[in-house]
Amino acid sequence: MIVVPRLVRTLLAMLAGAAVGGLMGLLLSGRGGLAWVGAVLGVAWVVLADALRGRRLVEWLRGSQESAAPRDSGLWGELGFRIERALRVREQQRVREELRLSQFLAAIEASPNGVLLLDANEQIEWCNSVAADHFGLDPVRDRRQRVTNLIRTPAFVSYLQAGHYDEATTLFSPRGDTTLSVLIRPYGEGMRLVLSQDITERLRVEAMRRDFVANVSHEIRTPLTVLSGFIETMRNLPLSEVERVRVLALMTQQADRMHTLVSDLLTLAQLEGSPRPPADRWVGVASLWARAEIDAKALSKGRHQLVFTAADDPHLVGTQVAGSESELFSALTNLVSNAVRYTPEGGRVEVIWQLQLGGSGEVIVRDTGIGIERDQLPRLTERFYRVDGSRSRDTGGTGLGLSIVKHVVQRHGGQLLVDSEPGAGSEFRIVLPPARVRRSGASAEADPPSAAERSAA
Repeated sequence: MIVVPRLVRTLLAMLAGAAVGGLMGLLLSGRGGLAWVGAVLGVAWVVLADALRGRRLVEWLRGSQESAAPRDSGLWGELGFRIERALRVREQQRVREELRLSQFLAAIEASPNGVLLLDANEQIEWCNSVAADHFGLDPVRDRRQRVTNLIRTPAFVSYLQAGHYDEATTLFSPRGDTTLSVLIRPYGEGMRLVLSQDITERLRVEAMRRDFVANVSHEIRTPLTVLSGFIETMRNLPLSEVERVRVLALMTQQADRMHTLVSDLLTLAQLEGSPRPPADRWVGVASLWARAEIDAKALSKGRHQLVFTAADDPHLVGTQVAGSESELFSALTNLVSNAVRYTPEGGRVEVIWQLQLGGSGEVIVRDTGIGIERDQLPRLTERFYRVDGSRSRDTGGTGLGLSIVKHVVQRHGGQLLVDSEPGAGSEFRIVLPPARVRRSGASAEADPPSAAERSAA
């Protein structure tokens, strides 16, 4: 089959139109001399029809091209088809590029770091929500604004304009509540990428680590200095038996202090590095109570009035707690020992276990000791934090007890509540969730629920 080009077919159609026109002229005029009039009319008809097809194509091109191109025959129909196909291909490419761009921006938006795009004139092209929060910007309103008109922090302005971006710079956010690490990377023709990261927490952890090392070094150095001095004294000076016994007692006291410190540090390390205690290993509260009472009496040596929940108390009998027995006992004894140490002789220390209507369990340690100022309460569980450092050392505290208690309580899903007032004593309350508290079948049957419990159920 022979394929005839569109242009040739159009010319043939014009010639055919001219021939038809000439033949019509002969038939109408009856004279051969007027045939040329018919030929001219035929050509004009073909040209007019072709012009109309061309006009339809031009009008389609001037429009939105949402509809299909005119489906005419001849050159204009072919041209419209080709143009329409090219436009559709370009539109598909544009949609794919926009989708790719939106996916890329969505990925940047999901980044935990701030991303800010600047053009060659230091105007904001785009920023994600994290960067907007870091620098106090509006991602929509501030677009195309000069960044130095919006972020006026001197450290940022000087870093941006210096042009030396080998290392990140540290600065405070415009709000002043966070510390940012800002890194700039040039790209394209004069454009820049500004990356920001909130390092407030990292700096706080680093400061805590430095303080921790300094505190541990100080706490260990003090008893070591005392031990070294006593050893030197015993080596170079003749001591009587009474003096020798006194020096050995003091050396034993300092060695015990170091042992306690190291033991508490190891306990904290184990708490932070081990998984949460299981919720299906049950520990009897009565056994914890009995052991804690023995330790409290040994520490008090009869100098305080100690009141523990009685062994036959219905709240205590048969009650169990899910978790680590060693951790729970450590938390309980730390609270009890603190109460004994900071309560003057003749004072009262109460240790209470009670069940709440909702099924939660509470450990309450209440004393009539020296008390604590309310502004000091939020910092009590910090490592080595002491309300009165000299008094704490006199009582043998390491400054880690309440930090251990806090970690144990959190690992068991509970809460540590503190209430205290100077001169009126303190109350420490551990609240354990109902999922970690249960009562054995026998005790539950022997102690039927109260009316309030039944109504709550």
